[in-house]
Amino acid sequence: MLASDNREFGPVIIADPQDITMAALLGFLTDHKDRPLVFFYEGRPVLPGYHVTEVKAGRFDALDCGGNPESWSEIFVQLWDVNEDRTHMPAGRYAAIIRKVTEHVGLNEPAKLTFEVSDGVRPMQLYRAALPRLTDGAVHVELAPRPASCKPRDRWLEEEKSAKACCGPSAGRQPCCG
Repeated sequence: MLASDNREFGPVIIADPQDITMAALLGFLTDHKDRPLVFFYEGRPVLPGYHVTEVKAGRFDALDCGGNPESWSEIFVQLWDVNEDRTHMPAGRYAAIIRKVTEHVGLNEPAKLTFEVSDGVRPMQLYRAALPRLTDGAVHVELAPRPASCKPRDRWLEEEKSAKACCGPSAGRQPCCG
């Protein structure tokens, strides 16, 4: 896939190790419920008074650009980036919000997780979340823009990558494809 400056970079696939699920996020938060939960996007943290304004789950059935059927589940968490409180939300409070949604809506925790972020003025932007980490006594979750992709091309690139890994030069005496 090409970046806007025509540099080539790896394909974005659903099993992206930098694209966590709600289950993985909640699992991490369990051990850190009293720590502030700080989301970062566009190089800065969300403001201390951010709100989780909506959590929704959807199942999608589509055709990709190659005419292939695609199906997936996705959870959307809407963050309103405002400064109305003095501190960032504790991780346990975020987890309680998600538990409440699960009771009423039912969330498929292994589903793809997307964050919708806006300050109430600019349009919402879509982000994916990386694995959380502890930094300066807080749980930090880095959000990166969710790029568009061409699924047939992504699959083809992944197949090419696997083929090159298998059929390339072998460090041992026998080739791996032999």
